[in-house]
Amino acid sequence: MRTLHFLRILGASLLAWSAICASGALASYGALLQRGANPSFTELFANWTSMHGLMVVFSAVLWAVLQRWPQALATPRKVGRTYLLVMVLFLPLEYLFVAQLQKMNLSGLFVEWTWTTFTFVTISGIRIWQLQRARETDNLSLRLELEQQRLASLRGQLEPHFLFNALNAVSALVRMDDKGATLSAISRLSGLLRYAQAASSRDWVTLAEELQFVRDYLALQSMRYGERLRVTIEGDSGAVLAADCPPLLLQPLVENALRHDLDCHDGAGDIQLRFAAQGGMLHIHISNSVHQVPPNPGLGMGLRNIEARLRMACGAGAELRTGRADGRFVADIHMPMYFAA
Repeated sequence: MRTLHFLRILGASLLAWSAICASGALASYGALLQRGANPSFTELFANWTSMHGLMVVFSAVLWAVLQRWPQALATPRKVGRTYLLVMVLFLPLEYLFVAQLQKMNLSGLFVEWTWTTFTFVTISGIRIWQLQRARETDNLSLRLELEQQRLASLRGQLEPHFLFNALNAVSALVRMDDKGATLSAISRLSGLLRYAQAASSRDWVTLAEELQFVRDYLALQSMRYGERLRVTIEGDSGAVLAADCPPLLLQPLVENALRHDLDCHDGAGDIQLRFAAQGGMLHIHISNSVHQVPPNPGLGMGLRNIEARLRMACGAGAELRTGRADGRFVADIHMPMYFAA
């Protein structure tokens, strides 16, 4: 296998030097014509080829060696040492080889040193470029793997968090001893879990799928809160809903609204969802009423999770803004509009 690989390298070296020799022979042919001579291009090409025969082998061996031991090019100092080693080991052989074909003088010695240096610099330069490209590819692959692991971790956090809060709604109905509502809630919860499981394994879902999931989730919660929960949805047009977004993006914000509003008092509360598209950007607005009561404690995992997933999916082109305005807690998502191919 190694022999076959070296023969391929040797073949490539032969082709490269044949092109160089043909170019050199053509230049000599033109120069002789200008002097009034009648040269033979075939003889000139044969002369160039014979003079550089050892260079063909040298190039193949050098490429194979640098491919086998890339550490020889790891630092400028190591490149210099490798170059000196090449000069010591190969250059005397090249002088002896060429001396058998023609008389050698100082000019000829300089030419052979130049050819050897040119060959070393060219091959070393190509190998260093290849090593840098390979290193960049490895780094990108590693970063991608780390990002995928991080995303899987975020999804793993989200699913138990959602399940815990959905089960809270069912358990509240159980305590109310309403068997019909409880069975209906369990059926709804089953559908929600099926979507959550399927969506969490995907990188993108349509906004229509996400909104339907939120509607089903709110329908389950309405069985718990009754008329206390009021929901308004605006801008859910076909064009907007066709856009893609990361899965399980909206539900944590809706869940956050329930947890920090209706769970804190016995009065009514409302949640508003608005969707809009402008200038290639998707705008999602979710807000809920805020009452002057002690809020539920929380670590803000849902908001941090959404911010992290938006950065991973859209980079700097997306953001989540949260805050209070006019007696309401507001969460605004701005992200580029993506559509499945």
